[in-house]
Amino acid sequence: MSDPTVAVVGATGAVGTQMRAILEERDFPVGEMRLMASSRSAGAVLPTRWGEVTVEDLADADPTGIDIALFSAGGDRSREFAPKFASAGATVIDNSSAFRMDDEVPLVVAQVNDEAAADHKGIIANPNCTTMALLMAAAPLHRAAGLDRMVATSFQSVSGSGQKGIDELTHQAELLGKDVDALAYGGWEDPGGGVYSRPIAYNALPHAGSFTDQGYTDEEWKLVNETRKILSSPDIRVEPACVRVPVMVGHGIAATMFFKRPVDVDEARSVLAEAPGAQLWDDSHVPTPLDSAGIDDALIGRVRPTVGEPGGISLWVVADNLRKGAALNAVQIAELVLNS
Repeated sequence: MSDPTVAVVGATGAVGTQMRAILEERDFPVGEMRLMASSRSAGAVLPTRWGEVTVEDLADADPTGIDIALFSAGGDRSREFAPKFASAGATVIDNSSAFRMDDEVPLVVAQVNDEAAADHKGIIANPNCTTMALLMAAAPLHRAAGLDRMVATSFQSVSGSGQKGIDELTHQAELLGKDVDALAYGGWEDPGGGVYSRPIAYNALPHAGSFTDQGYTDEEWKLVNETRKILSSPDIRVEPACVRVPVMVGHGIAATMFFKRPVDVDEARSVLAEAPGAQLWDDSHVPTPLDSAGIDDALIGRVRPTVGEPGGISLWVVADNLRKGAALNAVQIAELVLNS
């Protein structure tokens, strides 16, 4: 294929902006760049490595001639437009939840199940950013010993809710921070907000996503269902909990895993030290969301043996949810498509 025509759909949003930057950083071969967004952003002219590009209104855009389309425009727009782009000949890499559990659509974490990208019918789905971070640690161990069951608790940054989440944390932190005694001893006043069900600043909110079946949120079900699909192991048992925390960028997951056979710490550390797209840190310098911001790798630390039931492994993994959790993975999938 000659250098492809690439479209970024949702090009002016937080993830779309990252997609554009990562395409440039990774020297992705682009013959023509097209940028699309809602009517609010249509007409804006954005500088790119491939020249200035006028943002098109997605509703009116003609997908003819597009080879690869990176979608980060939300589930509703993906359901409406991604099939149209695929029918016109584009390979769509979709960052929303619209197609993740569709049996006809591969769900791909680059460096975990690359082979799945080849088996597509026009659309490839990007997993949820929390699942993606978790599997950068869980998948190598699964390949080594066969994952049987896992307890996973996520600590998710507000950027997972988009710019509106960042703005709400910033606003609430400013208001609540004016009265530290009220935060420490009670008497704080609710600062209000439209994104989260409770205040997020100076707080931890065990409510990420929308409540659905059995009292679990959709974010928690994603950890269950997407893990099984990506690892092609429908019998893996996952006990999830998702917590929103006052962090700007970087989703962390504390996970305890048990395998088809006992795994000791030395083996686990050896496997994780060789895991692609990950860095293994020791306990003298534990990885945090601040460390993950702006880098491609997932950071793994606190690797230790289980104590209640010997033979398993507990660990911590954190990754930039806007990069590896969304934009970077989409571009990596595009590289797989280009090189297939």
